[in-house]
Amino acid sequence: MKPLRLPPNQLRRFYRGGDALARFRGMPALADEGPEDWVGSTTTAFGDGDAGLARLEDGTTVRDAIQEDPESFLGPGRGEPGLLVKLLDAGERLPVHCHPDRSFAAQRLGSRYGKTEAWLIVETSGERPLVWLGFRDDVAADDLAAWVANQDVAAIRGAVNEVDVTPGDVLYVPAGLPHALGQGILMVELQEPTDFSLLLEWRGFAVDGAADGHLGVGWPTALEAVDRSAWPADRLAGLRRSTPDGERVELLPDEAADFFRGERLRPAPELELEPAFSILVVVGGSGRIEGADGGLDVSRGDTLLVPHGAGPCRLAGELDVIRCLPAEPADG
Repeated sequence: MKPLRLPPNQLRRFYRGGDALARFRGMPALADEGPEDWVGSTTTAFGDGDAGLARLEDGTTVRDAIQEDPESFLGPGRGEPGLLVKLLDAGERLPVHCHPDRSFAAQRLGSRYGKTEAWLIVETSGERPLVWLGFRDDVAADDLAAWVANQDVAAIRGAVNEVDVTPGDVLYVPAGLPHALGQGILMVELQEPTDFSLLLEWRGFAVDGAADGHLGVGWPTALEAVDRSAWPADRLAGLRRSTPDGERVELLPDEAADFFRGERLRPAPELELEPAFSILVVVGGSGRIEGADGGLDVSRGDTLLVPHGAGPCRLAGELDVIRCLPAEPADG
């Protein structure tokens, strides 16, 4: 097998974005609500049929290709990727929301996966690029319920920490943590393979949050998934880091390893990678990747699926690549 180039898989969502993503990918923009590219996805959008499934260049869905030959794609001990990678372009500030953890998802949503995620900031624009992470102070359950029911946007946004970001920043976002992206951020997102979002805020967005923002479990139950604890500066600092220098560096904190892994690769001038299922996003430069049965010339904006069966792969050239991998198998 060999590395496989992935065509764009851009999705329309309820928020604006897509221009920066289109420039990064070198493709025409998809209207104004195409802010996400689900890279190599075997995951579907919540309540939207097969939307979200990625395809190979021959038109086969990645999900079907993996199901036909899981060991060649994923390696021993895996039956599914257990990972969703996105390119996300925030053309406006996103609403404050959060995602359920695995326990909540298993009990209430019938899923073994929640939605812990990590953000790798690629580009920013505007005078002060921001994200919002975690409540500054403990929030009482009754207060949160009232804010959501009344759509008291000032109270919700005012309760969440503002965090300045710059390209190269990496932020780990545990399930349950209230968060939002600011306008003008293009990032690579690693996450568990679900589309579970609980909207705490929806006023002014093209979505009926009152009806759809609670994932069908009702608001009293949905709000049980929210981390209402305080995230002061010292605690918040543990979620953020800058990309270290080096030819091959780990991007994520140890606690992310149960969910996914991420590396930044900058060959100097060549780098060999061990066999592993992975998704690669080329964020800079140009060069080549070679696998057991062939290779590809690649450049900024390319996305690749590297099957385990491609064997040891060699990267060469002036490249800057984000390598996204699932968690190690439980027995591994």
